[in-house]
Parts: sequence; structure tokens; C-alpha cells
Amino acid sequence: MSDSVSDLIDRLHDEADQDRPAAKTPDVGIVMGSDSDLETMMTGGRRRGAYDAFVDELGFSEQTDYESAPDERFTFETYVTSAHRTPDLMTAYAETAEDRGLEVIIAGAGGKSADLPNMTASIAYPLPVIGVPVQEKSVDSVIGMPTGAPLVAVDAGKSFNAALSAAQILSRQHDEVRDRLVDYHEGLREGVGAVSRELHDEGTPAFREREQ
Repeated sequence: MSDSVSDLIDRLHDEADQDRPAAKTPDVGIVMGSDSDLETMMTGGRRRGAYDAFVDELGFSEQTDYESAPDERFTFETYVTSAHRTPDLMTAYAETAEDRGLEVIIAGAGGKSADLPNMTASIAYPLPVIGVPVQEKSVDSVIGMPTGAPLVAVDAGKSFNAALSAAQILSRQHDEVRDRLVDYHEGLREGVGAVSRELHDEGTPAFREREQ
């Protein structure tokens, strides 16, 4: 076993034994099979991703030190836990997630054998896991769970929606998160209304010219 993997596994188990207050631990865990998935899982490239949803829209912060939480009440953490190359790390992460204070996990993987989301869901059960197929060819692998082994999944590449779904789960216990989700949705609603009014009032040619 490599030192870095062994150290991470030990760290996860040590954190699980600390029994820290919920307000000081990450609320959401984001795991991916490879750092090549980072653009889709976090920033989304041309499509906005989970990081954008959590930080820009919902006011979450990324927690990088388990023992020193950011000032923001709601936080998320990120790890690479390959189901095929580091199954021991994936297992340790899923096994310790609930004891470490996580309330929901977002798991993304690419390729035809995108096993990280479903394996994480099986091990972390009953903690809810939201799967993100990084590519179109990953969809069948991510959603193909048997009866009795639940895994919620979003469409390929849509980690932004996975973050919103995770926030919805948190909102059942945290009114502040619910309020942030409502505010975000109201912003979308107002945006559609503003565009509709401008399109109608200006006419199609002028609207299209201004948008180019």
C-alpha cells in the first residue's frame, strides 16, 4: 500500500473517532474516480458544476482541514477515491462518512465502468449518495443499481444539479439551506421573466443583436 493512500485511510478513521459537532464538520462529501473528473465534478467547464452551485449560489465553503472548519456554517469536502485503483480508500471513505458528520455524498465517475457512485452508495448505506456520470457512456453503469440498493443520479455531467439535490436533502433539517434554495430558484424565475419581457418589448432582431 502506498504511503499516501495509507495516510489518507488513517486520517479518515482518526476523524471518524473525533466525534466533532455537526456544525464543525463537512456536510457534503464530493468524491470522484480521478482528478481528470475534476472539471466536470466541480466547475463543469462550459457547464457550471457543483463548486459553482455550492459556493456561488448557496454560500457554502470548501472545508480542507477537518479540525479547522471555515467560518461558513455549511461546507463540503473533496477527495479522489478510485473504485478500481484505490478500492481500500473508497471503502474507508464510505465507511467513515457518517461518523465524520457527512449528511450526503456526491460521487462521480467516468468511463464505461463507472463503479465509484454505486460502490460508495452500497458501503455508505443508509447515507444518501447522489451519482454523477461524468460522461454519457457512464450513465448505465451509474444508474444500474439492483432493487434494494438505492442510488439517486443526475444526468451526465450535471454535477451542478447534484449539488442542488444534496442541498435539498440538507434543507429538510436546516431551514437556512432551504431559504438559500428558495432564493436561488426565485433568481432563476426572475431571470426568465426579465428575458421574456426584453425579447417581447425589443423584438427578436434587436434582442438577438444585443445578445451576440
